[in-house]
Amino acid sequence: MSEKKVVACPACHKKNRVAWERKQENAVCGHCKAALFGGQVIKVNSDEFRAHQSADLPLVVDFWASWCGPCQQYGPHFEQAAKQLPYDVQFLKISTETEPHLAQQYAVRSIPTTMLIKSGQEVARQAGVMSTPQLQQWVAKFS
Repeated sequence: MSEKKVVACPACHKKNRVAWERKQENAVCGHCKAALFGGQVIKVNSDEFRAHQSADLPLVVDFWASWCGPCQQYGPHFEQAAKQLPYDVQFLKISTETEPHLAQQYAVRSIPTTMLIKSGQEVARQAGVMSTPQLQQWVAKFS
């Protein structure tokens, strides 16, 4: 019997069951037909975040703001890491400007702050900018 995991769609945020051994076979959302995996960074609001949080994949979440210089510096590294780890985790960005209550809920004190969340629970947190290799190592260590 094949293992199935629930994956939230990066486009419509609906949940999909995926036969895990076939995840690399161009899995698409059953609702909107968008690719479920592709190594993209997904910008989410609080409702969309909850949908991803209740799925089976670990989440790497970047709390950021548009006015934050270090956040702008970190963005390309975050995007590159997402491309290199398309099946292992989902990479989400949450704006502290539009979703301040989420930043408050997770006690984000500085930005950028990166969190790894598994099964709805924070597993690890790192404040500040990481290079792509540093971020990949950090994700591998905690996911």
